[in-house]
Amino acid sequence: MSVPSLRIAAAARRIDPLAPHPAGQYTDHLVRVVRDRRTDGTDRRTDDTNGPVPHPIVRTEHFTLRRRGRRVELGHSIPPERLDNDLAGLLAEELFAPGWLSGSDVFERVFTGVVRSCVDGPLPAWTTFYGNTLARIRQLWHTPEPAGHSSIAGFAPVYRHALDLVPPGRVLDLGSCFGFLPLLFAERQRYTVTASDLAGGTMRLLDAVARSMDLRLSTLTCDAARVPLPSRSVDTVTVIHVLEHLDARHGDAVVREALRLARGRVVIAVPYEDEPTAAYGHVRCFDQDQLTELGRRTGCRFSVASYHGGWLVLEQG
Repeated sequence: MSVPSLRIAAAARRIDPLAPHPAGQYTDHLVRVVRDRRTDGTDRRTDDTNGPVPHPIVRTEHFTLRRRGRRVELGHSIPPERLDNDLAGLLAEELFAPGWLSGSDVFERVFTGVVRSCVDGPLPAWTTFYGNTLARIRQLWHTPEPAGHSSIAGFAPVYRHALDLVPPGRVLDLGSCFGFLPLLFAERQRYTVTASDLAGGTMRLLDAVARSMDLRLSTLTCDAARVPLPSRSVDTVTVIHVLEHLDARHGDAVVREALRLARGRVVIAVPYEDEPTAAYGHVRCFDQDQLTELGRRTGCRFSVASYHGGWLVLEQG
């Protein structure tokens, strides 16, 4: 028998990571995520709001997946001290790679739901997530370990290398997503940093988290190919693990925009993959030859290197 899969169409509505939800749960029109407080392993057959609980489709080490009509229902056992960006790897390994769930929209909503249901209150939940992730990144700089299925272990050396490649000054990060790298820049006194992303909700979240951490950080909600800033308005533009999410035409437009904005350097990083990781929204792969050709097409001085993926550094002037 083939493995069943829940194929959910992409939703038009945006995710608001700071929207109010009852304690211990997250609900939108596609997913409902509930923190599992049980410790005896028994199955609760009813809940207070939605009647009888459907029979589980699958149980994994950390998750119990059900479906009620068109809505995915997910129970989880993630404790607050383990709430960090390695959640992405857990979801991919236990639910998306086997085919129980699919689609980047569902992935993002389930991810948000686990974070929001893990700790009561929107900002406490996210500051726990950010604090744990940043602490883990710094720990791995001193005691590296094989990435394995750990998203944080995979990205920690990437962030470290990006910090080493960017000289002090004004930095614009394109496609910041959660904004871990801009926060790491903002912790350093000689940097003025702006994060940008197409997802307005994520940028509002990053604003709130940065304020709670007393870090100076500005954000922009925009397409990385159309940034509302003047030409040569920053010293360095970083494009870290963004191009693999974009088709070739869009990706080339992002590189041109980065060169328009940067007075000095553009730092680009991509993963090297045999196949695009669909669960993370990857749509194409890169190798060293493709990065070299991309550098040549810009007409700039450039260098290409391999370090936990591929790096293209473009120099203006």
